[in-house]
Amino acid sequence: MSKRDYYDVLGVSKNADVKEIKKAYRKLAIKYHPDKNPGDKAAEEKFKEAAEAYDVLSSPEKKQRFDQFGHAGMGGAASGGFGGGMNMDDIFSQFGDIFGGGGFGGFGGGGSRGRRVVKGTNLRIRLSLNLKEVAEGVEKKIKVSRLINAEGVTYTTCGTCNGSGQVTRVSNTILGQMQTSSPCPHCRGNGKSIDKRPSGSDANGMIKETETVNITIPEGVEDGMQLKVSGKGNAAPFDGINGDLIVLITIEDHDTLIRDGKNLHFDHYISFADAALGIDSEIPTITGKVKIKLEEGIQSGRILRLKGKGLPSVNGYGKGDLLVHINVWTPQKLSKDEKKFFEKCRKSDTFMPKPTRGDKSFFDRVREMFG
Repeated sequence: MSKRDYYDVLGVSKNADVKEIKKAYRKLAIKYHPDKNPGDKAAEEKFKEAAEAYDVLSSPEKKQRFDQFGHAGMGGAASGGFGGGMNMDDIFSQFGDIFGGGGFGGFGGGGSRGRRVVKGTNLRIRLSLNLKEVAEGVEKKIKVSRLINAEGVTYTTCGTCNGSGQVTRVSNTILGQMQTSSPCPHCRGNGKSIDKRPSGSDANGMIKETETVNITIPEGVEDGMQLKVSGKGNAAPFDGINGDLIVLITIEDHDTLIRDGKNLHFDHYISFADAALGIDSEIPTITGKVKIKLEEGIQSGRILRLKGKGLPSVNGYGKGDLLVHINVWTPQKLSKDEKKFFEKCRKSDTFMPKPTRGDKSFFDRVREMFG
């Protein structure tokens, strides 16, 4: 199922400022708050979706990346995105200031969220791709060493806080009784403690395991882009939430083609004779070779555009082009007969350049092609 545009989720325009974005998020968060919609899974998903949209659009850096690359730039193409990886406690903790620092209060549910939900740490890997994989997209199987809960580990409810994760203290003051709550010092807010720990596991009942993870790489990804595979990081003890696997994309250099966004560049060298007489040439592309016809008298510095022979956009906005740069190779060593031939050519008006006011320089042609 494709993810909705974050601007559509919050109901704001792309020109909305931070204040408008914050106001729109607050309105949706109140409407779909779990305490206001108990047991309503649809409302809970909309609550998470709004938090995901706000997380991106309220950050100038993330917003710029989303505007440029869409969901693929946020890691959404390889995962469920932010909302699928964060639990309610994370959202309340991160965005509680939206509601004036008093939590998401007003619905009578603040006290029920005392127990801390543990989240496993994220793992990071670097994945190298060639241009063919970038052009077509690819499925990769990567072996990842990650922490998991050991088989047989069990937990027991903390006897100090009775599983709430918090302890409440009442003190008498001149203003009357004051009640304060703080994380349970015995279970550190987890509400649980280790009951049975299998042999070979660490203090939290965790062991290392190597798992093969399938990663879907969308076509058109760029060097330095990060994709997120939700839930494939380290597991968490106490029935917590798994961390995520962050995949950093690096693009290998091609032997002959140079990438420039969606476009590709190729330096094509031809002989003086081929430039004068014209020739059919083979040009390499990502998927194989194509033939082009070079007309007689073609000049060095000419740029030919092969439409659609570049790379696809990561947002699905079509393909770029392959730009062929013509370079006439000047021979450095000549035989006696060749020297005599070129001596005759030097005296001929045919081989003398005849620029006119209408001729365009190499830089003029480049400016026209690239705007």
